[in-house]
Amino acid sequence: MSDVLNDLQLDRSFAVSPERLFAWVTQADKLMQWWGPEGIDVFDHALDLTQTGSYFARMRGAEGQEYHVSGQVTHVRPPRSVGFTWAWHDESGNRGPESHVTFTIEPADHGARLVINHRDLPTPELAESHAKGWTSTLNKLTAKIH
Repeated sequence: MSDVLNDLQLDRSFAVSPERLFAWVTQADKLMQWWGPEGIDVFDHALDLTQTGSYFARMRGAEGQEYHVSGQVTHVRPPRSVGFTWAWHDESGNRGPESHVTFTIEPADHGARLVINHRDLPTPELAESHAKGWTSTLNKLTAKIH
């Protein structure tokens, strides 16, 4: 059973059409320009949220620490929403607890709004950590999108 304390929701508005925003949050060439928190670079990936199926991203921080996330794209409804499962891998490559992410795009005054729902995180501490990570990631998207 999901604990709402372990779920998070963030949103940000952009001065672009819903179709353009959907492209930025699903197409691999655009995702690679903003995926991951500030200071994190993706060095290996199969990240394409335009179709259902598996994905992964391997990321590296400024001090060399590596992170690996993977999951399944569960639905793609252009230009409205995309959903995917989410799980970090430990240092041995073992996949941890799975949570669920949905990007929803809504028309907004002067553009479109992106709502990120990340559900079923295992602890409130992980929900707080992911909220910080997604906020930082949204900062990167804001700087890139045009």
